[in-house]
Amino acid sequence: MADAADIFDRLKQDHDKHRELLDKLAETHGETDERKELFEKFTLEVKSHASAEEQALYSTMLRKPPTTDETRHSVAEHHELEEAMNDLAATDMSSSAWMAKFKQLDHDYRHHIEEEEDDHFPDFAKHLTAEDTRYMREVFDRRKEDEYDDAEVTPEAKDDAKE
Repeated sequence: MADAADIFDRLKQDHDKHRELLDKLAETHGETDERKELFEKFTLEVKSHASAEEQALYSTMLRKPPTTDETRHSVAEHHELEEAMNDLAATDMSSSAWMAKFKQLDHDYRHHIEEEEDDHFPDFAKHLTAEDTRYMREVFDRRKEDEYDDAEVTPEAKDDAKE
């Protein structure tokens, strides 16, 4: 459906911004203001994006039986990625452990968004009505802004994460 391209293009714009932030973070060293600022921006952007995406796109796709498994998979990955960001926030930025965890987060996040863009979005588009796409367009940007205002960097080691 042609209208569906609008919402998927909007989601991809965010993904591109996230890729740029990951690229910039990979070039940082130690506990610098630049690393702190980029990591905070990345974390807030991704958390607000994921929340808005779940409310706009995934809430819609859960109601469509052919896409339920893909939807649940993506939402579960959002949770895992949030835990990884929280764990990274709890790790000393000047340690080698920080960069090792960052590289894993970078890999996992890129895998997640590539899977969404290459596999899920084209499949989802087949099942959307004009009403669905109108709803998603209306909800995504509004919710992202609200979620960004509420998002925070939450230092929590994975070992301490609540189930």
